[in-house]
Amino acid sequence: MLAAPAAASAGSATTPAAASPEGATATVATLSNLKTLTRWAYPQAAAPVHAYPSAHSRVIAHLKFLTPDGQAQVYLALRSYTIGNSKWIEVPLPGRPNGRDGWVASGDLGETHEIHQYMRINREAERLTLYRDGHAVFNAPVGVGRPSLPTPSGHFYVLEKLVAIGGPVYGPFALGTSAYAPTLSEWPGGGEVGIHGTDEPQLIPGRPSHGCIRLRNADISRLWPMVEVGTPIEIV
Repeated sequence: MLAAPAAASAGSATTPAAASPEGATATVATLSNLKTLTRWAYPQAAAPVHAYPSAHSRVIAHLKFLTPDGQAQVYLALRSYTIGNSKWIEVPLPGRPNGRDGWVASGDLGETHEIHQYMRINREAERLTLYRDGHAVFNAPVGVGRPSLPTPSGHFYVLEKLVAIGGPVYGPFALGTSAYAPTLSEWPGGGEVGIHGTDEPQLIPGRPSHGCIRLRNADISRLWPMVEVGTPIEIV
């Protein structure tokens, strides 16, 4: 899960870091607002991810080249932290538990790409809406997790686009996300929450799943080509 970055201006760094050189001024800049502008990049190395923008801070993970399904891994660029000749990028870390972010040296990420869309999933209304440049361009009913196995709430993103995984139960298309079911692990990827089709369209809208988001096959077939890898997802 990732929180929408707060705006920050030059010289207003609030991110904890190691002591800076005397006289150095840190600059924090928002790179993605997760609504109308989101930046993402491929990793350049299996580099360490630090708890804070400092090589002296604790290593909490390493960048990965591939998703659990063997697709190219992408990382959102949330904020930058620059001090002297050192520049760091804050990235969300897909995986259990949801909600982890960390910092990598800017050189460990490749060229950044921009997208201008985001997806919102309302569990109460059982609806999925895709927005582009702030305008709704797709809307459809969905099935979400049952009360005992809920779909997690929060801010996530699209990790990968998959075709015809695991037979008709998942429909013709699926979107892998950075969200993970709190306890279950039977979905491909070890518990990764997917957005996919279904062989039980009569259960949509509703709460039939173990945490994944189900769409009728006609709807996922329309949505799949519209969605870009790296698209932010807000689940409420």
